[in-house]
Amino acid sequence: MTVFNDLALLRAFTIIVESGSISAAARKLHQSQPTLSRQLRSLEDQCGAALLRRDTHRMHLTDIGHRFLADAQALLALAEESEQRLRNDQSALRGPIRVFSTIDFGQSVISRLISSFIQANPAVRVELGYSNRPLHMIEEGCDAGILAGTLSDERVVARSLGEIRRYLVAAPSFLKDHKVAGKPESLADLPWIALSSRQFGGSRDVTLHSGTATCTLQVEPVFVTEGVTSIRESVRMGLGIAVLPEWLVEEDLVSGRLVRLLPKWHAVSLPAQIIFPVDRRLPFRVRTFIDFATEYMTTMLQPRIRYSTDSCAGSGKRAPRKTANNIKDDYPE
Repeated sequence: MTVFNDLALLRAFTIIVESGSISAAARKLHQSQPTLSRQLRSLEDQCGAALLRRDTHRMHLTDIGHRFLADAQALLALAEESEQRLRNDQSALRGPIRVFSTIDFGQSVISRLISSFIQANPAVRVELGYSNRPLHMIEEGCDAGILAGTLSDERVVARSLGEIRRYLVAAPSFLKDHKVAGKPESLADLPWIALSSRQFGGSRDVTLHSGTATCTLQVEPVFVTEGVTSIRESVRMGLGIAVLPEWLVEEDLVSGRLVRLLPKWHAVSLPAQIIFPVDRRLPFRVRTFIDFATEYMTTMLQPRIRYSTDSCAGSGKRAPRKTANNIKDDYPE
């Protein structure tokens, strides 16, 4: 332990010098004169030398006192500057934020989310990384992650953002060459394209729901991949059918480039979550980003008017135009 460890003693010494007397400094610090005198003696004892000479009229710094005062003032200024930076870090919307997501989600939805946040808060800087190993990214210092699927770990807080709806889709060119009946069982023998990771909804068992009815298909994919964007590209080319998230295929469904198969049926929805470390004090900018992302994603994942097609594959009926009144047709109770 050194004499410079106690900032309170250093501050008391500098105020005594600035005030010109112990009594004046005591009034400024709202302390008693005897208390301040004891602090000065303690400081001089630790220094092993007199810092001030006192006479009946005034106080004078010794040579050591002059040098010590300069060092004390420099140290106190540095401490004050550091404290100010810390306060700014905790209360100002400025500085860096490190975020991660899965690559498909991150390159589209999360990139738009981050762009909106920066436009609203131009003093922040965001770094976006991609990983299918969320805990690894948290351990490497990321502030928050946005992902599909469930994650349960005591090292992170997981806040729900809503659910990602997933539909069976195919290209019109595929449907010209393959007959699709009106029941889910008719799909099992068709060419499938599947996601490899079970965490993000990949499986050789495809479970579909329609109201209270459930049907599980055993499929043998002709193409298995780690990313939903590559699945969408293959489906667009007419290679096969697939379960894809609504956020990824909404424009294709609107344009008719893809169509929903058995529109009364849908795949199991995936939870969307934002996660952040449970044992890390989050700066104000990160807490603000988490709240912004929660509101943005919750709104984005709500059912909205999504598409209008001329036919519903496998239903034998024309598709209804989507309006606020009939939007529930695609989301059975």
